[in-house]
Amino acid sequence: MSTRVDLTPMVDLAFLLITFFMLTTTMSKPQTMEINMPVKPGPNDPKPPEVEASRVLTLILGKDNQIWYYEGLDAPELKNTDIKGIRQVILDKKAKVEAMPQFGKDKTVVIIKPTDESIYKNMVDILDEMAINDIKIYAMVPVTPQELALLKTGNKQAEQQNK
Repeated sequence: MSTRVDLTPMVDLAFLLITFFMLTTTMSKPQTMEINMPVKPGPNDPKPPEVEASRVLTLILGKDNQIWYYEGLDAPELKNTDIKGIRQVILDKKAKVEAMPQFGKDKTVVIIKPTDESIYKNMVDILDEMAINDIKIYAMVPVTPQELALLKTGNKQAEQQNK
């Protein structure tokens, strides 16, 4: 007589274990970036406080992964860098603001202005830089026509320097 092993109970056990683990494990949650959008002010709300120009760094996202920036609220001198060099610019501005006794820590304001020529990845990279550099106050606003004009002259100057 030959011996025969009945594998039916083992198959049942395997399906029970698979079902158990499928139902008890948690699926990986998608990683998202939290962005708090401002609420439109009501007619009776107080006016927001003025921001000192010495606290502000403005970043304009351009084409070909270029980032144009200037300090203050006016655009006296437009400087150029890329996504790799922007971290040092942000850290330098943060150190300048924190060194001023009237402001202190976490008072740096960064204004991010993506142009139509910039890509979505650049905006996400800049938002990541805000988190990495622990910048608490930042905003995304549209580019003004004056800044677009400055950007065009800056692009021409950059092209001439590259030649």
